[in-house]
Amino acid sequence: MNVEELREYCLSLGDDVDERLPFVKFKAAQGVLVFYVLEHMFCYFNLDDFNVITLKCQPEKIVLLREKYDCVCNPYNANPKHWISLRVLEAKNSLVKELVSNSYEIVKAKYKKNKRK
Repeated sequence: MNVEELREYCLSLGDDVDERLPFVKFKAAQGVLVFYVLEHMFCYFNLDDFNVITLKCQPEKIVLLREKYDCVCNPYNANPKHWISLRVLEAKNSLVKELVSNSYEIVKAKYKKNKRK
């Protein structure tokens, strides 16, 4: 999957998905594109170095994913208890879509519930 295919897939997940480059003030992170649902991030990656994407994941799934897939690793600059990184160029498109969709659903469910309170 290339960067444009991933971008299109993230945006296709729902009308509530937004994309931004929120770190332009930071030289090392100017090219980091972040996808949000309900104003909370669920996927991000560096446009200038599209090797790894970072995604939200259920803690109980993280160990299993790391054991099963060599392309799943510790996240860069995120809590490894709740986030994973995926070497996207090594992963099958089906796995990328599954994990991106899962991340979107985790974040959406959490913050949709919070909005109702």
